[in-house]
Amino acid sequence: MRFANLAAIAVLLLALQGTAVAQEPPATITVTGEGRVEAAPDMATISLGVTTEAETASAAMTENSDAVAAVLTRLAETGIDDRDIQTSGLSLGPRYNYRSSDGEAPEITGYTVSNMVTVRLRALDTLGGILDRVVSDGANTLNGLAFGLQDDRDAMDEARRGAVAEAARKAALYADAAGVTLGPILSIHEGGAMMPQPKMMAEASFARDGGVPVAGGELSIGADVTIVYAIAQ
Repeated sequence: MRFANLAAIAVLLLALQGTAVAQEPPATITVTGEGRVEAAPDMATISLGVTTEAETASAAMTENSDAVAAVLTRLAETGIDDRDIQTSGLSLGPRYNYRSSDGEAPEITGYTVSNMVTVRLRALDTLGGILDRVVSDGANTLNGLAFGLQDDRDAMDEARRGAVAEAARKAALYADAAGVTLGPILSIHEGGAMMPQPKMMAEASFARDGGVPVAGGELSIGADVTIVYAIAQ
């Protein structure tokens, strides 16, 4: 009976060793690829607003509201949809005089109101003129201007294809240099889309309706991917 038990244990150990060998991970090559596409923007996002100061909070708010109303009316008159105009910030705070030298608390000298609006502009050829008009209507604060694409799916897909092609090229290069043969793809992982980045152009297109000169330039859209290849045995 003792010999039978020993034989059974030996068989079990051999089976476990075979399982361990069978589960050994395959040899692989892991590569990353990046693809980029350049595209001309077809929209702009502007952050603009009105900042006013007055002796009282009420007066500052009233003056600010009147100016903002004029700016919003002007934006609507230019054909910008309501969905592309959004209040993005409203603040009211006191202004202090800190120059007192006798140790007294700072004196409130007035109040400041700031009302910011984010505008999406889908007709870039009107950008310069719109900026000029809203400034004339009272907008005195500009916090940013960013260009983009209304629909970036085609550009992103092209960038993704470029990323995969670049990864495949690198994998083939490494396999050739190492003297091995590439096997099938085991996994593909997208590293994430890259935010469109502005790119300088030799001939930038300026707003054509007069007003503030604005160059749209070109956007660089990117994607990256990680691919794991098996090494053929």
